[in-house]
Amino acid sequence: MTICVISPFTGLAGDMLLAALVDAGAPLDRIRSAVATSGLTGWELRVQSLLTHGLMTARAVVDVADEATSRSAAELIAMAGRVEPAPVAERSVAALRAIADVEGRLHGEDPEHVHLHELGGHDTLVDVIGVCAALDALEVSTVYCGALPLGTGTVRTAHGLLPCPAPATAALLRGARTVGSDLAGETVTPTAAAVLKAVDARFEPPPEFRLLATGYGAGTRSLPDRPNVAVVHLGEPVAAGHRTLVVLETNLDDVTGEVLGHVAGGLLAAGALDAWISPVTMKKGRPAHVLHVLAEREHAARLADLVLAETGSLGLREYPVRRTALARATETVDVLGVPVRRKRGPHGAKPEHDDVVAAARELGLPARVVATIAAGR
Repeated sequence: MTICVISPFTGLAGDMLLAALVDAGAPLDRIRSAVATSGLTGWELRVQSLLTHGLMTARAVVDVADEATSRSAAELIAMAGRVEPAPVAERSVAALRAIADVEGRLHGEDPEHVHLHELGGHDTLVDVIGVCAALDALEVSTVYCGALPLGTGTVRTAHGLLPCPAPATAALLRGARTVGSDLAGETVTPTAAAVLKAVDARFEPPPEFRLLATGYGAGTRSLPDRPNVAVVHLGEPVAAGHRTLVVLETNLDDVTGEVLGHVAGGLLAAGALDAWISPVTMKKGRPAHVLHVLAEREHAARLADLVLAETGSLGLREYPVRRTALARATETVDVLGVPVRRKRGPHGAKPEHDDVVAAARELGLPARVVATIAAGR
């Protein structure tokens, strides 16, 4: 399993990300082959070295024989759907559908029939499929991205001058982490924003990882005081490292103990990593409880809906936490002829309580005696 951490130093465009991934080790022949399966003709993808401000970078160049720059979204999506392997096609289609949906909303058109102008050329298809193919070839499981710098001023489009970031980019970046930039013009392109959306990029600190490779992808614009680059780091998560999870909390002063127990059990069954209840005193001296839920980020919204539906609460809190998880393994030991599972970590072993109770009942012994034997103490 490999993670990819994107550092958008001066911004992010599809060609910058593609070049950075190739510079970090993505095989160019695999990328070209994936693009070719779409049926796109009249193109050639090159990645060349470029020295800028003392930094050696990679630059992705698409040479095009067909000068058409305007196609329908449906045409691009159909071509992406033919791509092999299937995971690359799935992500490529998701990125292009995201662009079509946004353009359709902005221009009041059906996404299936929306006509793409600047985004309808070869470059868009090559960049989208190329990045997805590179991530697939590198066996990237999760993408993390730093805050995206948003430029100022205007960008010229087929519809005239528009404010930066372009409306399509702004819509695609909803929910992403951004930061202001002193650079004028477009610093994040719709293509890059759509790819980040399609790969479900996480805008949060990555877990602890072992750095494997770094790549630098240069953009087309030259800047007077800095290299115009996006950086990617490829890494291998450390087995006993840190992970960023989400804690959901809500204060409850009108929910019975029976309901609280039911909700906690239901949350665990629904995929929560943990759920627990703390007694508190709320305003006006009311005795109450706080329901806590520990969850993976991708499950947080679904579990939050479950909490609100089951408790009737009018709101909850959500915040990231950093958890350290040590390596552990489950093994089975023999206790006087009865199997008992126990969980072993680097600092000891603990038998599973349910197995201990069942073995104690079968052997006619106190549970503490069975637990002591199973733990090996």
